[in-house]
Amino acid sequence: MKHAQQPARSTTDKTSEGFTDDERAAMKERARELKASARRGSRAAKAAEDEAAVVAKIAEMQESDRAMAERLHAVIKASAPDLAPKLWYGMPAYAKDGKVVCFFQSAEKFNARYATFGFSDKANLDEDAMWPTSYALKQLTAADEGRIGALVKKAAN
Repeated sequence: MKHAQQPARSTTDKTSEGFTDDERAAMKERARELKASARRGSRAAKAAEDEAAVVAKIAEMQESDRAMAERLHAVIKASAPDLAPKLWYGMPAYAKDGKVVCFFQSAEKFNARYATFGFSDKANLDEDAMWPTSYALKQLTAADEGRIGALVKKAAN
């Protein structure tokens, strides 16, 4: 008995079953960021618009996340002024030569119990065979800010 061959299933009409609604929203936000970046003019105009977008995104956050993001923004700008603020998946990030070095993710974004400050693989933090790439944040102390400032400075070099 012959079996009728089934046509191949299309993957284009299938939804991303493995992603949450929040993750899909972040990906869509990233696509919008890339389109907006491609439309802008001069490098100076892009940098000014990117920083304004980061500041606006921080202003939209809930109070606890906003306070940490504002402090992190100031610490990063002071510690590594060559890092350029930009949005990355809808969250504040800081890049060198267009490559994200570090980023902040609010607790609210993915309904997490803590915010996250992390580093990408472009960060110059390699030590031994293992090192941390992200930190959970519930609040920032002056000591935390000093430690983060030192890490960001090292990561940007």
